[in-house]
Amino acid sequence: MGFLIDTCIWVDVERGALAPADVARFTGTEAVFISPVTIAELKFGADNALDPNIRQKRQAALHRLKRKPILRIDETTGEIFGSLAAQMRALGLQHRHRVQDLWIASQAIQHSLTVLTGNEKDFVDIPGLSLSIVNKK
Repeated sequence: MGFLIDTCIWVDVERGALAPADVARFTGTEAVFISPVTIAELKFGADNALDPNIRQKRQAALHRLKRKPILRIDETTGEIFGSLAAQMRALGLQHRHRVQDLWIASQAIQHSLTVLTGNEKDFVDIPGLSLSIVNKK
């Protein structure tokens, strides 16, 4: 068991909306992983920051985050992704504008991890996903 932490949680930690202790209350002693999708989303945010101070702060946060174990996306992840997208389409659920979330969910399902997120709506309807929601104060 363990947790795959959604990008929004790391953004909230970087911005001070969540403390690392808040995240630890959910994860306890379980292993915590990040996805390359999260790395991509955070890198995009850092590179697009117009303020040099914010850019530097985001790059430093990304550097610290990359010390955590990063899950790989492989052929099994791809098969799970394709299956999830097909299941969601069959259920009449939107998946096209949620590609990043589906990759994160696919990795979590592949490795039997729980996704920790503050964006319940992004994940709640994904079949077979274990989900834990952080409600910000």
